[in-house]
Amino acid sequence: MSSNNGPAPGAQGVQGITETDIANYLANNPGFFERHAELLSSVQLTSPHGQRAVSLQERQMEMLRERIKGLEMKIVEMIRHGQENLAITDRLNRFVRSVLTTQQPADLPARMVSSLKHEFLIPQAAIRLWGAGLALAGSEHTAAVSDDVLSFAGSLTQPYCGVNAGFEASEWLGDPAAVASLAMIPLRHGERCFGLLVLGSPDPTRYSAEMGTEFLARIGDIAGAALSRLLPA
Repeated sequence: MSSNNGPAPGAQGVQGITETDIANYLANNPGFFERHAELLSSVQLTSPHGQRAVSLQERQMEMLRERIKGLEMKIVEMIRHGQENLAITDRLNRFVRSVLTTQQPADLPARMVSSLKHEFLIPQAAIRLWGAGLALAGSEHTAAVSDDVLSFAGSLTQPYCGVNAGFEASEWLGDPAAVASLAMIPLRHGERCFGLLVLGSPDPTRYSAEMGTEFLARIGDIAGAALSRLLPA
């Protein structure tokens, strides 16, 4: 290539001019293609959709179409996530409403378990409390638990999610043998842990160690705040 309008040099450059020099020149001189508009139609490139040659303008159009297609897919994905989040919010609102409309504190554990299973399609769920008042005396929800459970629940800073490795808490569920994965959510009143909410599924991937626990933590906050009514004053 001459210093002005000669053919493009190879990767090593011609007469000291490299492809980088040419690219920088074109980027800094957008009027070049206005002065040499015939190049836009005469330059031939290979189409990514086949071996046919296309003009520079056609290649740019193909790139724009691919970019638009990618943006459309992202928009569709964002809409889908928005719809899923809205559905989850509706389920959470119904769960909270069922808790707020429960007049007798002693009915709360059973109502929560029933509502969670129904709203979030959870196969098995259970609540176990310790230190609750006489309102739940003799209830399965206040049956004795081991010191290991008390220590484990108290140590949780966030819900546990993972495979069912024979946890004692899985025995609180209706069919422990069918539980492949568990979520265990501590129930707190202030700094005190006074119970555990257990969710079980036959699907080993439903509650995995890699999943986010923010939503489960909110469920635990709601349940803990409501069930604290059962604690002695």
